[in-house]
Amino acid sequence: MSTIEGFRITRFSFPTSRVIGDSQVRYDRMTLAALELESSSSHTGLGFVFAWAGEAELERVFRDDVTPGLLGLSPFAALNRIVRPRGGNLAPDPFGESVNQALWDLVGKELQLPLYRLFGATDNRVPAYSSGLEFHLPLDVACAFYERARDLGFRAFKFKVGHKDVRVDIERLQAFKDVVGPGATLMVDANEAWSPKEAIRRLHLYRDAGLEIYWVEDPCLRDDYTGLARVCREVPFTHVNSGEYLGLSGKLQLLEHDAVEVLNLHGHFSEVMTAARIAGESGIPVTVGNTALEIGVHVAAALPELAWMEWSEVGWDVLAAEPILAEDGHVIAPDRPGHGISLSEYALAELREP
Repeated sequence: MSTIEGFRITRFSFPTSRVIGDSQVRYDRMTLAALELESSSSHTGLGFVFAWAGEAELERVFRDDVTPGLLGLSPFAALNRIVRPRGGNLAPDPFGESVNQALWDLVGKELQLPLYRLFGATDNRVPAYSSGLEFHLPLDVACAFYERARDLGFRAFKFKVGHKDVRVDIERLQAFKDVVGPGATLMVDANEAWSPKEAIRRLHLYRDAGLEIYWVEDPCLRDDYTGLARVCREVPFTHVNSGEYLGLSGKLQLLEHDAVEVLNLHGHFSEVMTAARIAGESGIPVTVGNTALEIGVHVAAALPELAWMEWSEVGWDVLAAEPILAEDGHVIAPDRPGHGISLSEYALAELREP
């Protein structure tokens, strides 16, 4: 059986496809690091982490903090191992998600299976909604983005809200509604812009303006479980979507407080599967948010309670030799072993920023 024998970290910087952001942040450039785990059977597992430091520092932290508990292990064993940090070992793990992605990629390659099949899915087509991340875009540019998404076959769309003046939100939402056409499903994402009372007020104002909103995502603070539960109760015509910013324990708190009606999952594949199972026991549907290079399509395909996955086209396809594609409002999981993404020669030659 193969074991993990080495690693490589490559840091990339590239412009986003447009100015992206929400009520809290704005980006026109992205810095992402690729973590490659090398096995004794000559397979390489690939994961991604947002690069919070230079390449040399990322390598140092990974070598010092991660490799002692990883090198020499079977990737199968590493995925199944349960670690419970305590005391001085209880610290943030910036590589946890990327290691999990890389391990699953390795296991898929060892078994010569695409991840969606390894996760138990039989269909590689996943329903998706178009997400423009358009908070900072001029209205005409944002409308052009959604017009293109509509023409590509999307029938569900998520818009950013949370402008200080609610009239700006309403004006933009009405324009987007006109662009995407009748029968489309409309969602909004406030990115924690409001208090619970303000969220309730705004959602009623949207409805009074003729806007039927299927869900509101993160209307107030992620761990305000009482406030989120209040929004659920007092806005019966719109579902509350939350969980993106929370770990597994936080997602469990949302469910226990009746503070979520669509649970948002992404990133760490093993945790996504665990949270989805627990949500299913509560009768709560799930959605899969943005994942680096859309590799989350594999886990999304395997979730029977899935509503949609998010499709944002932020520009990271330049890193992939063969990007994951969308057609007719669905994202297609590759049939290649693992998650099917390898780094492009262009990215390695032109986009590396140590």
